Amino acid sequence: MSRPTLEVADIVRRTGDSFREKQQSHLAWPHRKVLDAIARCRTAALGGHRDQCARCGYQAISFNSCRNRHCPKCQGNARAKWLAARSAELLPVPYFHVVFTLPHSLSALALQNKRLLYDLLYRTSAATMLELARDPKHLGADIGFLGVLHTWGQNLEHHPHVHYIVPAGGLALDGSRWIDSSPRFFLPVHALSRVFRGKFCEQLYELFQQDRLQFHGALRQLASPGAFRHFLWQLGQKDWVVYAKPPFGGAEHVLNYLARYTHRVAISNHRLVAFENDRVSFRWRDYAHGGKNKVMTVSAHEFLRRFLLHVLPGGLVRIRHFGLFANRRRSAALERCRALLGMAPSVDRPEPASLRCPACSGIMLVVERLTRGQLYFHPSLIQSEPRRCRVDSS
Repeated sequence: MSRPTLEVADIVRRTGDSFREKQQSHLAWPHRKVLDAIARCRTAALGGHRDQCARCGYQAISFNSCRNRHCPKCQGNARAKWLAARSAELLPVPYFHVVFTLPHSLSALALQNKRLLYDLLYRTSAATMLELARDPKHLGADIGFLGVLHTWGQNLEHHPHVHYIVPAGGLALDGSRWIDSSPRFFLPVHALSRVFRGKFCEQLYELFQQDRLQFHGALRQLASPGAFRHFLWQLGQKDWVVYAKPPFGGAEHVLNYLARYTHRVAISNHRLVAFENDRVSFRWRDYAHGGKNKVMTVSAHEFLRRFLLHVLPGGLVRIRHFGLFANRRRSAALERCRALLGMAPSVDRPEPASLRCPACSGIMLVVERLTRGQLYFHPSLIQSEPRRCRVDSS
C-alpha cells in the first residue's frame, strides 16, 4: 500500500495547540500524551538510527517510532509480528466471526467508566459464548477464541464492540474428541443476545452497588438507586446486537481477516481525504444505508475530539484469549486439538523482518543509534546521500 499524502499527525501538528487550549478543562493527561506522541512520531524529536543492509551495504537514516498503541503509523510492524505468532496456532477448521455490541444508551456511561465497562463487555460476552457452547442443546463442547476490542464506528463516534474469531467446533467436555459445529451455524444469535444482556446488566448493577461507577454531568441523575434500577430495566427491554458472520475457511483467510481487526486504531491515515481551511474530510462506510462509501467533513477540532474518544486507559488489554486459548492453557489445549484433528505438530516460525532494503530486499540492521541532539545539530546526517555498495554477485 502506498504511503498516504495526509496523516493524522499533520492534523495534530497544525491544530493540536489550539485544540489543547480550547479543551483545557476536558483534556485528560492520557489524551495529551497521545497527541504529543502522534505529533513526534518518526521525527527527529524522538531520535533515530542508521540502518545498513546486511547484503548490499545500502545505508539510510530512520527516525524512531513513538510506539503508542493509538498512533496510526505504529501498528503495521506490531500487527505483522503478532499475526506471525498467531499463524502457528490456527486449526484446520473453518472459523466464525462473532460481534457483541453495547447499546447506544450505554455509551455515555461507558465513556465515563472505560476501564470497568470495557472489561465488563469482554467478560460477559466471553462467558456467554463459553456457557452456551458447553450446553448439550447447542455444541456441548469447550471452545477457544480470541477477541479484539473496538470502540469506534466508521464515523469515529463512540461505538464499543468486541470482534471474536472462533474455530467452528471445540473439545468434548471430557477431552476425548473434537466436535464440529454446523458448517453454516455456530451458536443461536438470539440466545447469545439474551444471555449477554442478562449477564452484563446483572454485573453492572453489582458495580453500582459496590459504588465503583462514576456519574458526571447529565449522568448524575443515575446516581440514585431508583434511577439506576429504572435505567437497567430500560436496557433489559431492548434487543442487544450480536452478529455472527458466515464462516471462512483456511489459515490464509483467517490471517487476512485478523489483519483487518487487530492493532487497528480509530482511523487509518489512508482514510483521510483532505485537510483544508481547518476542516478534515475522511472516507467512511455508511452501514445504515447499505454500506455505501461516503466522505464526511468535520472541523479539525471535532475530528480530534472524536479521535480521542477512543483512547484506552493505560494497561487495558484490547486483544484477549478465552477458553481453550486462554494464556494458561493455550499450549496444551492446542496440542490436544491438533492431535484429534490429525494435524502435524506446530513448528515455530521466524518473525518477519520489520525493515527490508529498498535496493535488494535484504534485511536492514541497525548499525548506529542517533540522539535527538545529533539529528537537530547535524542536519547533514539526514540530508546526505545514503551510501550504496555494489551487490556481490557471488
